[in-house]
Amino acid sequence: MTWKQFLTSSIGKKFVMGLTGLFLITFLIVHVGVNSCIFVNDGGETFNTAAHFMSHNWVVRIMEIGLFAGLILHIIQGLLLWQQNSAARPIKYSVSDANKNSKWYSRSMGILGTLLLLFLIMHLSHFWVHTKQDIYFGEDNENSYEKIKEVFSVWYWVVLYVAGVISLFWHLYHGFGSAFQTFGINHKRYTPIIKNIGIVYSIIVCLLFALMPILMFLDVIQ
Repeated sequence: MTWKQFLTSSIGKKFVMGLTGLFLITFLIVHVGVNSCIFVNDGGETFNTAAHFMSHNWVVRIMEIGLFAGLILHIIQGLLLWQQNSAARPIKYSVSDANKNSKWYSRSMGILGTLLLLFLIMHLSHFWVHTKQDIYFGEDNENSYEKIKEVFSVWYWVVLYVAGVISLFWHLYHGFGSAFQTFGINHKRYTPIIKNIGIVYSIIVCLLFALMPILMFLDVIQ
């Protein structure tokens, strides 16, 4: 089997999904770490310092290219798998016992992934594009903290962000364990440990992401 045949096969698509998923899971640790600087509540000084370092460090900016490549590949492979699974079962069984065979979130990865994509587009348009405009076309004096305050002073943006984070939680909750299973790490001794790590990881990451817009809207962070 050639690499092209492998990557276009069902197993190959799942392999790419798992590999890019683990890469994105690692990235989220860095991202939530930088975001958490805002909880220092020092008028954004610590957060702006961290954000400035991430946006101006050449190593990070080169890695950013790999991040976007991995993200796009993850989305494409996810959509292809969803389409493939739907095409394989065009007519639903007359008697379905799906709840016993799988969880609702594992059957809804296509919908959750689509919601997450819309959330990502909103997030990038608010913050990433703004930062890059200041770096390449402005006077390089961006104030990420003030931009966040501006966005999260509007209640409907806060609601949409929290909804996006909820979608992210279910995506991570399912995808964390699935990524390891894709690589054959499925053992009665280790699988429960991986599952519990995935649960803790998903809760902590998503809770921190959700707290930022909520606390800023309530003026707890100023």
